[in-house]
Amino acid sequence: MTSDITLFVNPTAGRGRGARATQPAARLLRDAGFSVRTVLGEDAADALTRARAAVAGGTGALIAVGGDGMCSLALQAVAGTTTPLGVVAVGTGNDFARAAGLPVRDPAAAARVIADSLKGDGGLPVDLGRAGDTWFGTVLASGFDSRVNDRGNRLRFPTGRLRYDVALLAELAALRPVPYRITLDGGPARQADATLVAVGNGSSYGGGMRICAGARLDDGLFDITVVGPCSRSTLLTVFPKVYQGTHLGHPAVTVHRAAEVTLEAPGTTGYADGEPLGPLPLTATAVPGAVRLLGARATGAR
Repeated sequence: MTSDITLFVNPTAGRGRGARATQPAARLLRDAGFSVRTVLGEDAADALTRARAAVAGGTGALIAVGGDGMCSLALQAVAGTTTPLGVVAVGTGNDFARAAGLPVRDPAAAARVIADSLKGDGGLPVDLGRAGDTWFGTVLASGFDSRVNDRGNRLRFPTGRLRYDVALLAELAALRPVPYRITLDGGPARQADATLVAVGNGSSYGGGMRICAGARLDDGLFDITVVGPCSRSTLLTVFPKVYQGTHLGHPAVTVHRAAEVTLEAPGTTGYADGEPLGPLPLTATAVPGAVRLLGARATGAR
């Protein structure tokens, strides 16, 4: 284990929590005996280039300081390498950290966990999903939720999270099922009209919405949640249950498990870890042990 580690920082995460978290996390890691350097970028592409350079240069760990977006960028740099990933989760959603049992919005606690793991087990191997050249740690979303994202990203007013509330209302007004073709592990394609299909490496997205509540980071499989055709009133009834994961018992919801899934649907964008992947069709593969995650805990039995 090298004592040189890299903080990969999004200073704007969580309305400035990323910037505020950097100093206490770095101080604690230095007190634990590590030499810490910080990587920022002019934009996401530049930040990723710098993170990849740190990994190629032999950094002992890459520590993502921010939210799920920063974790997503960090995964692109460390997945498939021997460099472990640490997470100081101070963003809005923090779903990847929650799935792994890591501290959330407590930079000092997160740094202690990272330091202990670096000196101890060196990180627990956890699974990631891969779609094309993109790695993801939580959920690949498509259908109603991705259309809300599409519309929200197009809106210029209102700003902030409110624009996604406006987009949600607009998409509810236009709610319609989408004809999907779903192929699991290379088997025959299944035809299904669906409101949404979510492919979970982790259990939640959107800041605790447990759309794939049974998904684990250590079983080599995705949980694929299919929400069938439903009315606006049914969707509004089921939606609050997502935070507890109890929506999975609704008759409109089915769950499949597979190591590979191909989704085809017209006019539908896929999003992974909240970031756009592009239009369907997309194939996602679960990759066991794709990253060593510092401080991660086994996710337990289903």
